[in-house]
Amino acid sequence: MQQPRALVIGAGVGGLTAAAALHRRGWSLTVLERAVRLEPVGAGISLAANSQRALDAIALGDEVRALAAWQGGGGLRTPGGRWLSRMDSATMTERFGGPLVLLHRATLVDLLVSRLPEGVVRTGTAARLTDPGAAGRPARVTTEDGDHEADLVIGADGIDSAVRGTLFPDHPGPRYAGFTTWRVVIPAPDRPFEPHETWGRGRIWGTQPLKDGRVYAYGAAVAPPGGRAPDDELSELLRLYGDWHRPIPDVLASVAPQDVLRHDIRYMAEPLPAYHRGRVALLGDAAHAMAPTMGQGGNQAIEDAVVLAHHLAPDTADPSAALAAYTRDRLPRTMDVVRRSARSARMITLTSAPAVAFRDAAIAAIGRLAPGIAIRSFDGVADWRPPTPTYPAGHGGSQDRTGPGRTGENT
Repeated sequence: MQQPRALVIGAGVGGLTAAAALHRRGWSLTVLERAVRLEPVGAGISLAANSQRALDAIALGDEVRALAAWQGGGGLRTPGGRWLSRMDSATMTERFGGPLVLLHRATLVDLLVSRLPEGVVRTGTAARLTDPGAAGRPARVTTEDGDHEADLVIGADGIDSAVRGTLFPDHPGPRYAGFTTWRVVIPAPDRPFEPHETWGRGRIWGTQPLKDGRVYAYGAAVAPPGGRAPDDELSELLRLYGDWHRPIPDVLASVAPQDVLRHDIRYMAEPLPAYHRGRVALLGDAAHAMAPTMGQGGNQAIEDAVVLAHHLAPDTADPSAALAAYTRDRLPRTMDVVRRSARSARMITLTSAPAVAFRDAAIAAIGRLAPGIAIRSFDGVADWRPPTPTYPAGHGGSQDRTGPGRTGENT
């Protein structure tokens, strides 16, 4: 029987996970990436227990868990340094079955590429979907070296997805969330610190350790879309956060202007009618871009990839039924996470002094009266389990963690 062929457009976290999962299912894969080199943008990525269980399907879950750096306490603070609420890593691990792992995107990309045969990823190759295909007709993708036909095309080409635009040209696409973000990865400051996120008036800051000894730091602030600092983005960060509590000034003192990444945040306020059409599937930000306030963007892309591969058996001649099942599983769940992330974003974008004072007082009171409620806000998200693995015995990673799962619903 001829091996089915898939083309993946985009070599981000979702596209590479999909390629690795389909490779394990017996598909022939080519990943087409327009960038000349795999140089992930975005600095850090947070992987919760839900995506770790998904990564078990490609034997990566344990390697990711081993990269957990958060040990002990942490929590939410005010710009002056007062703790509003506390949480600890052990409680997170116990409740959801895995630690919260923060790592550099480049580290995760390297791990995913290691699960693929040599030559599967083709960089410097811009690709355009020219025909989504149908029953009895393959999908077609055009590159500078000609047309390529495939049994399946996966659009993993990010928030400005051209594949999405071809499939659903009338959809408005992602909407601006009202704030922009800055991200840096730097060596750890000399003074020890507890991981924290700090909420101010229309501004937040986070300082989180990485396993390799570096620190991932990020800021977000209410701003008009498309804005840029009049001088440089480090100067903007100093204006916004330079007088906040330590270690924030220490972190900023270690940052070089060229190391700061700035991006406006957009999210998919209006859901797509489906995550597939013809022989093409969308995943990750191409399908359901979300605010980063729950740290679930990359996690949901990983879930997408593993669920998609679960539905696509190696003898799939026509993927129509499998892609319809993928949409049924993923669209309700991912849009629920999109909406929950948008609600969280509204909490951090408050700019009125009375509203911020009320928010902080409420968070502090709830933290005293109901400890752990911040962790419980991830119920129905971080406790997700993938479908029962259909990979060959001994090749699905930590099977005891995966178990019989329910995809497309909150567990």
